[in-house]
Amino acid sequence: MNAIVCKNPDELASRAAEEFASVAKESIEESGAFSVALSGGSTPLLVYKRLLDASLDWERVYFFFGDERNVPPDEEASNFRNANKALFRPLRIREDRIFRWRTELGDPKAVADDYFVQLVNGFSEIQGAIAGEPAPRSPGVIQPVFDLILLGMGSDGHTASLFPDTAALEEKEKFAVQNWVPKLADWRYTLSFPVLNMARNVVFLVAGGDKAEALEKVLEDQDSDLPAKRVQPANGKLSWFVDSAAAVKLSDANI
Repeated sequence: MNAIVCKNPDELASRAAEEFASVAKESIEESGAFSVALSGGSTPLLVYKRLLDASLDWERVYFFFGDERNVPPDEEASNFRNANKALFRPLRIREDRIFRWRTELGDPKAVADDYFVQLVNGFSEIQGAIAGEPAPRSPGVIQPVFDLILLGMGSDGHTASLFPDTAALEEKEKFAVQNWVPKLADWRYTLSFPVLNMARNVVFLVAGGDKAEALEKVLEDQDSDLPAKRVQPANGKLSWFVDSAAAVKLSDANI
């Protein structure tokens, strides 16, 4: 797996925005809809800024979130709040095209269970859009297959809210789960590997020297079991966009 190394976070954001737009256009041309799961963190915000100028049919884009912090949706740490401010509001994205973790429900299990329903309903609507007719909302199980999932990676190798040594790493069936993270002493909400690894495209955005060691382990250490390394789409494309600081420990073979 080769990483696409960019000079700095700005170049990384530009390249990633180009990839986002390319995948979106192709998906819309082929099926009439584009489904994407967004990531939290500062680097995606740079990507969103560049997407404001993208020539896309935003009416056909369905937005989800790969994970969320256990905070109200209007707090600064909320992934939804940041995407809403940087992307949804400027582009005037319709509310029915945005599927967020409803953290205001309070109970962690209720939040995760609610997002499972949102995934099922959202992909039911996408199937209806592709078929050209409204699809009734149903509690039936529909495997969410995203056209694109954006992911980041922490210095500990976590991705989404799949942290090392946490229960969600072993989830094999549920699509959306609550995940207790001891190092944070708090709950997080995350899509599981069964969803991440069904995506048609997964794009990692990794910037900063503090990620260099983890990035080396994920891309070059065959024995590493860091969460980010477990993201291996079964039938999809996996891409890594990294800045030069994060790539400093990579061998030439992976650049």
